[in-house]
Amino acid sequence: HISPYEQANQFNHEPKRTRKLLLHKAEIRRLLGKVTQRGYTVIPLRLYFRGGRAKVELALARGKQVHDRRRDIAERDAQRAIQRALKERS
Repeated sequence: HISPYEQANQFNHEPKRTRKLLLHKAEIRRLLGKVTQRGYTVIPLRLYFRGGRAKVELALARGKQVHDRRRDIAERDAQRAIQRALKERS
């Protein structure tokens, strides 16, 4: 989905139209090979327009491990407890 340009008139683009992925065949194969493996996904980092074309910066990322998620949740809980204590104190 690419949102329509607000200042455009009736000749705006179709927001949900399917679009070609312009990559070299080797790049597509590499991305597909990684995505089919367990734990990898393609993430759009940035969307911008250049020369009438919409361009997307892609990243190949791996999800967090279970122990990493638990550590992050514990850190968030600790920060919330600290903020709660500071709020009660003032």
